[in-house]
Amino acid sequence: MIEDLESASLQERFEHLLALISSTRFLSKQGLGNEVPFFICPFKVSETVEMQKMQARLENRLSQQGVGVLSINLYDLCLDILKENGDWEWLIQTEKTHPKDELLKDMQSMLDVETIVIPEIARRMEMKSFDVLFLSGVGEVFPYIRSHNVLNNLQRIATDQPTVLFFPGEFRYSLEMGASLNLFGKLQDDKYYRAFNIYHCEV
Repeated sequence: MIEDLESASLQERFEHLLALISSTRFLSKQGLGNEVPFFICPFKVSETVEMQKMQARLENRLSQQGVGVLSINLYDLCLDILKENGDWEWLIQTEKTHPKDELLKDMQSMLDVETIVIPEIARRMEMKSFDVLFLSGVGEVFPYIRSHNVLNNLQRIATDQPTVLFFPGEFRYSLEMGASLNLFGKLQDDKYYRAFNIYHCEV
């Protein structure tokens, strides 16, 4: 077993993720105690394109092994919501002239996590039978959507199957500081205590 998988090659990380996520122990949420089955898959921002390819490859291999994946890209989901609600054209037209702080408030209102984004995720979960939920696009929706806010609200609806959040940054835990999601390795998105670093999970 590689001691520090986060710094291992993409192929070694892929093999770990495939073996872990396809395992009965992972899919049946064994060994979690009373914790929610949320797992963070951190990666360097410079690896974004490679990780997108790896995620697609991982979904394909899991499917071949009979593991159903519901993959939700938060950026694509937000685009769908804005277009369906008729806000997209307005946003395009006003983006250049609207003050950035006001635009941010408008987007946070149009894409409120608790009342709009999470219900749409729940709707998509109901439409498809799956064994594991993949969430991506975290970096693209910052700052109008914060990953810790998504995870906090997701606890209400997504505990039957494991959830894997692909996170462009660092997920760190220490006794002194607790757990923190550091987006892009620089911005502390906020503290979130209930997730596991997927590279620290044994197959």
